Amino acid sequence: MKDELQDTKDFLQDISDKIHYFVRDNVPSDLALTCQIILKFVFLAGLVYLLDFLFKILVNTVFKYFFDKEKFPVLKSIYQSRITNSIVHLGALSFAETALRSVFWRHPKSFEFLGVIVSVAIIFVIAGMLFRALTALRNYFVIKQDYYKIMALNAISESVKIFGIFILTVVGICVIFGIKGGTILGSLGAITAVLVLVFRDTILGFVTGLHVATSKSMKVGDWIGIPKYNIEGNISDISLLTTKITNFDKTVSTIPTYDLLTTEIKNLQIMSESNTRRIKKSIYFNINSFKFLDDEEIERLKDINLISEYLEGKSIEIRKEKEKLAHKDKIVNGRQLTNIGVFRYYAQKYIENDPDVEKKGVMMVRQLDITPQGLPLEIYCFANDSKWERFEQIQADIFDHLLVASKEFDLQVMQVSVKV
Repeated sequence: MKDELQDTKDFLQDISDKIHYFVRDNVPSDLALTCQIILKFVFLAGLVYLLDFLFKILVNTVFKYFFDKEKFPVLKSIYQSRITNSIVHLGALSFAETALRSVFWRHPKSFEFLGVIVSVAIIFVIAGMLFRALTALRNYFVIKQDYYKIMALNAISESVKIFGIFILTVVGICVIFGIKGGTILGSLGAITAVLVLVFRDTILGFVTGLHVATSKSMKVGDWIGIPKYNIEGNISDISLLTTKITNFDKTVSTIPTYDLLTTEIKNLQIMSESNTRRIKKSIYFNINSFKFLDDEEIERLKDINLISEYLEGKSIEIRKEKEKLAHKDKIVNGRQLTNIGVFRYYAQKYIENDPDVEKKGVMMVRQLDITPQGLPLEIYCFANDSKWERFEQIQADIFDHLLVASKEFDLQVMQVSVKV
């Protein structure tokens, strides 16, 4: 093994010497150094490319035939992110650095220049490998469908990339110009405040990404509403600086990511996943149409199946109470049935018997505060289908029926009058 390494070293030295002396003997002296460096660089680059090509074939073949990537998601994520390529590049460049120290050291000027190039290349390859490692981690969570961790990783990875590029630039300058890192970092103290201002949105986006991921309050694909911007749609992307929301009208809204932390967000995804959607809508009635029901009207309404037993029981109960009252012939004395009260009970029974209303959810018909437009009677329940089109049909069917049925109770629905 040692003999083979020595033979390789002697071979490289021989080629280096031939390049050196060939250029010295055939090129003018003022161009000799430049030509020597260029030719040695081409030779070294070709050697690195050849080794990189051979190593890549070897590593990819091993991954392709000896690892079950479907069974082992970690290996699959590594292979998809091409970390193996970065390792191959690093191996080839390490060989080049060794070759420089073993072969080109006899030519100091060529050695110095080529050494800087190889060092900078190694720095970029290491940085690329770290970035690809983040991609591999993201691919792993995609395979596992852990979207909350994907969001946290998005925030972390983009922050790491930004600061990584900054550090990479500092290290690259130090290597190229031979400057100490402490000198550059020391000078940055004077502009720290400026950097904070420049990276304000980045820092806020990073904090928001971590908060969203740890609290698991939302993820990509969730159906959300943002009242501040009058936005409602599905989250299509959460990045470090911006969040994209695909609205239901097929437009795309973009908001700052830190708004997810500072703004009211309604996450409607749970409603969608449970396949239920809330119905919360009111009918406004004219208060002047409210009245007590007399015996004749009660008998007429007993023909309505949903409230016949209710009316029968209430009539007997009220009649017994009336017998104990003075002036029992006066309708206002004692309890009485009203058309709005009976209709409210009818609406309650109607939604309870509607097959399109979720029986496990809240089902309620209630009066709200009186307004200049009349008394609102609110229907509060949940449709058992969260799909938008079907939900609208279910809601419309309920209110179509109740609006028309209210006429049977002599109730007047309020509407804006139009002057002809």
